[in-house]
Amino acid sequence: MINELVKKIRERKNSNPDNSYTSALLSGGLNNCIDKLEEEFEELKEALNKKNNEVHEAADLLYHLLVVLEAANVKFEDVLYELEKRKSQSGLEEKKNRS
Repeated sequence: MINELVKKIRERKNSNPDNSYTSALLSGGLNNCIDKLEEEFEELKEALNKKNNEVHEAADLLYHLLVVLEAANVKFEDVLYELEKRKSQSGLEEKKNRS
């Protein structure tokens, strides 16, 4: 499902911004997409704290994260590859190795 969404975001990148929300976001540039991602994160935090609408807001945040990655020309497949590499070590070990 997420791979399909990534594909759809990529397809919409060159669509008419008047006809596509995704295209409108991407045509605004990376900073615009980041601002929207931050807004969506705040909405998710509020939903989690209020125990209301969490699933909807989590979906919004995930979608906007994928849009930001596309705007920044970061391949989602590379993110998945990085996560795959991390499966063989603990999170604490991975974090220590970054320092």
